[in-house]
Amino acid sequence: MRRVGDYFERIVDLDVAAADAQVSAERMIDWMVSRGRLLRETSGEAMYSLHVDEGYVAGPAWAEIARNGDVDRMPGPVAVIVGRNAHYGGQGEIAPAHATCPSCGATTVIIDYPQAWEADPAVWQPFSDAIDAWRHSGTGTVACVSCDTTSPITDWRWPWGFALGALAFDFWGWPPLTDEFVAEFTARLGHRVDHHTGKF
Repeated sequence: MRRVGDYFERIVDLDVAAADAQVSAERMIDWMVSRGRLLRETSGEAMYSLHVDEGYVAGPAWAEIARNGDVDRMPGPVAVIVGRNAHYGGQGEIAPAHATCPSCGATTVIIDYPQAWEADPAVWQPFSDAIDAWRHSGTGTVACVSCDTTSPITDWRWPWGFALGALAFDFWGWPPLTDEFVAEFTARLGHRVDHHTGKF
C-alpha cells in the first residue's frame, strides 16, 4: 500500500553549476538505483514538486536509508529538480526570515518575527530581484545595508528551510532519512548541501 503523503524531505546541492547539474543528477540516480534504493521507473503519484511532474519510485532497499521505515507502506517518488531555483521548506513559498552578509556577517531581517509574519517588501525586494536575475542568467547580486559590499546572491547565508541551488532531490512521503545516508549522499555529491523538510 502506498502512503499518500504531502510531506517531503529535500537535499539541495548548493554549489553545483547549472551546466553540471544534469550530469550530477544522473550520477546520483545511478548510484541510488545500483544500491536498490530507487528504481528506474518513474511516477507522479503522491508527489507535488514544483518544476517536475514525476519522480523515481522507491526500490526494494529503500528502508535501509530511512528511520523507522515500514516496508509495507511504500513512500512516494523521489523528484530530481535540475535548474537554478529557490527552494522553500516549511509550508509554502514564504520568504526567509533573514539573510547574512558573506562579507561582514551582518544579518538583514526580512521577516521581523513575532511582530510581523510576512516579509517587509522593501527589505525583501533587492533579494527577490537578485534571485530572479540569478535564476535567469546565473548572476545576481545584493548590496549589504551594513557594509555596502555587493555580493553574489548565492554567497549570502540563509536560515534553515531556504536554499538556492541548481540541483535538488525531494523525497516525498518518506520516513525521515538517516543521518548516515544524508552524510553519504552529501559526500557523493561532493558539495555543500542544505537539508530541510516541507509540506505541500
